[in-house]
Formats: sequence, structure tokens, C-alpha cells
Amino acid sequence: MSMSVAGEARHVDEEDSQFPAYGPIEAILGYLLFYVLVDRVTPAVVTVFSDTVLDLSPSFVRFGLATALWFILVVTAIDQTRRQLAELGVGTYNDYQLRVWSRVTSPPFRTAGYLLAVIAGTVVAVITFDRAVEALLSLIPVIATVDVVAFDLVELFVMVVFFLSYSVAAHTLDRLVIGGIRVLISEWFR
Repeated sequence: MSMSVAGEARHVDEEDSQFPAYGPIEAILGYLLFYVLVDRVTPAVVTVFSDTVLDLSPSFVRFGLATALWFILVVTAIDQTRRQLAELGVGTYNDYQLRVWSRVTSPPFRTAGYLLAVIAGTVVAVITFDRAVEALLSLIPVIATVDVVAFDLVELFVMVVFFLSYSVAAHTLDRLVIGGIRVLISEWFR
């Protein structure tokens, strides 16, 4: 049996299985963010790629964005299914996560840290969301025309802060909820 170490295949035995595996809530929140961002930037992407840069049909550009949404949804679903099956001992899953905070041995201390991270990440993400979307919208023509001088570095910084805070909030919320479900399952089957 090998345990999860960054970059190694994860083999799970029945006595070591911790079902459900971490990740589904984080994956759902990540996909929802991707969906909202694609929805918000679609008019700008259609304008840039149909009128300015490549002279593509607007319906073709919209079809490409819709295809990207469906592709990401399918890949996410397959990835999460593989992860959950590996926790049940069916197959393996390559887990490339860095595990620092989850090694804290005191569960109350770890839970308090996760709660603080969820709150802080959510607050920062909510505060920076609109500016991050505006930065993303202004980044589309910059990328399409390869005019990097036209982009504001402060807006780029705000966008990075938003994505980092959203990721922290989604990751720690996933840890809290899945950890709670694991505790309930272990108490139920005791």
C-alpha cells in the first residue's frame, strides 16, 4: 500500500479508505466560476475574434465557448469519479496535491484554520470579483492583439488576488464539508 504523496499513485486499502475523497465541492465551485466567467466574457470574446482579430463567425466563436464549457464539465466529472472510486479501492488516482495544512495533528486547530481561511478567502473574493472580471475583460483584447503594454498591472494583481482567494475559499470549504461527512460516516458505521 502506498499513501498519497505528491506525484505518486494512490492505492487505498479498505481499512485506510476515507470516503468520500476530497475535491468534489472544490471542483463544483471551480466549474461554477468558470461558467460565470465564460458567460461574462462571451460578448467581448465574440467581438474581438469575430470583428477584430480573426474575422470568425460570431456563432462559431459562441459554439467554441460552449464546447469549452461542456468539455471542462465532462473532464471535471470524470476526474471526480476517478478520485471517488480510488478512495473506494477501485483503481488508482494520481494525487498531485501539496499537503501542508492537512498534516496538522490537532483536528480542532485544523478546523479553526479552515474556517478562518474560508471566511477570509470568501471576503476577499467577493470584494475583488467585479474588478477581476473587468480586468479579465480588458485582458481579452490585449491577448488577442498581443499588446501587453496596454494592460494595467494593478488590474492584473487584483485578478490574481481574486483567483487565489477564491481558490483558498473553495479548497478549504471542500475540506470542511468533506471532513464533516467523513466524521458522520465514521460515526454512523461504528
